Amino acid sequence: MAANQPQDRAKALSLALAQIDKNFGKGSVMRLGDDTRPPVAVIPTGSVALDVALGVGGLPRGRVVEIYGPESSGKTTVALHAVANAQKAGGNAAFIDAEHALDPEYARKLGVDVDNLLVSQPDTGEQALEIADMLIRSGGLDIIVIDSVAALVPKAEIDGEMGDSHVGLQARLMSQALRKITGALSATGTTAIFINQLREKIGVFFGSPETTTGGKALKFYASVRIDIRRIGALKDGDQTVGNRTKVKVVKNKMAPPFKVAEFDILYGEGISREGGLLDLGVDTGVVRKSGAWYTYGTDQLGQGKENSRNFLKDNPQLAAEIEEKILAALGVGEPGRRAKEEAAKAAQAGANDQPAQSEETKTASKKLAAKAKRGKKAEDAFGEEGAGF
Repeated sequence: MAANQPQDRAKALSLALAQIDKNFGKGSVMRLGDDTRPPVAVIPTGSVALDVALGVGGLPRGRVVEIYGPESSGKTTVALHAVANAQKAGGNAAFIDAEHALDPEYARKLGVDVDNLLVSQPDTGEQALEIADMLIRSGGLDIIVIDSVAALVPKAEIDGEMGDSHVGLQARLMSQALRKITGALSATGTTAIFINQLREKIGVFFGSPETTTGGKALKFYASVRIDIRRIGALKDGDQTVGNRTKVKVVKNKMAPPFKVAEFDILYGEGISREGGLLDLGVDTGVVRKSGAWYTYGTDQLGQGKENSRNFLKDNPQLAAEIEEKILAALGVGEPGRRAKEEAAKAAQAGANDQPAQSEETKTASKKLAAKAKRGKKAEDAFGEEGAGF
């Protein structure tokens, strides 16, 4: 009976798994090592450096993403670039404008198809999250942006007096909403971006006093948390034309966290994708920089970063080729996956091409081994005789 116990347990487990697949669909339970899931589907952010820092080539589909930082640091710009990229791939997007501050003209300049972008400007936090939940559960969305968590004001606070205390209302609202929508996001493959603001905790003497609004639920449910900061100004002569931006991936369930990326945000244009390609291209060796000149293969891209950036902007096919080579070199995204597969195949082919030892070689090796063995015996015998002498 004891001998059959492992077989009985394995059979019982197989029956249970078959019943679960029948009731809830194939793949409801699987072994962690099973390679049945496709590679992570992503939405590019518009910055190649940020896509690389995320480790999977963009924002993961079916997950919660939080983007937070100080005012005017580029939070909404990054979110709108992701919306534009999702639309370019044929997807649908929605924008919950709780701050009532979305600029359609700026969104259009970033590449957003404003005619097909679903926009809601809700009155209360409950209304905003209910609309988001219904849109996500429809299964027709690829990406939804909630801007911002701080503006999701509970109805009780709006209806109350100005001095009333409403401790924990927003945190409870966020916790309830995230419990509902997280499963729906995974089932429909929709990416939810929550834009958040920073606050300072009073009386903190050790560590950073900065914290985000909306309680702790979003920190737990987010698969990716991005901290975005403005670190410098971009100038054309005396005129400021943009910001140098630094991003840190402070939480990442899809790849190793704490990666850092830097990119340029130009006023009226958004993230400079071409500038990021030049920076990463030089770092990876895909693009060569000699003095002020940038060169790719036999093509001279231009003298100076600005001219080279404009050249890539005018030649999108060349820019796409450079981007693919950068991602392949860094092992990120689909190009990186293909490069790894090709390297593995080449290594396997090299191992298979090793010539097997011929029969003559094996025979010669055996003879040499036997000769060495006889020589060893002779030495041992001589040693014994010498000892006796």
